Amino acid sequence: MSTAAAKQQELNDSQPLWREAELRAADAMGQLMEFWGFRRHMGRLWTVLYLSPAPMTTAELSETLQLSSSAVSLSLGELVRWGAVRKTWLPGERKDFYRAESNVWKLLRRVYERRELNLVKEASDAFLDAQRFLDEVRNQLGGRDRQRVDYMRKRISRLSALTKTGERLVRLLVAGRVLNPADLQSAEEED
Repeated sequence: MSTAAAKQQELNDSQPLWREAELRAADAMGQLMEFWGFRRHMGRLWTVLYLSPAPMTTAELSETLQLSSSAVSLSLGELVRWGAVRKTWLPGERKDFYRAESNVWKLLRRVYERRELNLVKEASDAFLDAQRFLDEVRNQLGGRDRQRVDYMRKRISRLSALTKTGERLVRLLVAGRVLNPADLQSAEEED
């Protein structure tokens, strides 16, 4: 057995029996976070902290997930900015410790509020700009071009209605309110 393989076997033998479940859960959350547009390590780190009954240090997280300390520090910084993790201290200790935000709905609402709501607003503004531009150029056009602009204006109006519906949906999620599907049907298309 090679030296590296022996060290890995020694590490595996010294791991608590529950470590495998912890790593599987961390990998699953890492995949979900990556799908949502975050870095995979952020999800893995948050999960290890979430599953830990005590705050952990950067070194402990690095060892648990076999990540470099710089990768852990970078991801922890982002998690702290999102409010998913908070830095804490323990009496008599000089190291920084980290604890996960345990209210998952609070985290999701924060992401919806900070990211998704901003994206929807940006799209809504862009659709309004496109409509204004079409309004400005419409009178300069004739025949088929004018018909095309009218058609585009109608379709962009529907996209704009869809973003307003999306904004209502995100605001309801952020507020933790009940969703009425009838409120979301305002953007249905008619041809």
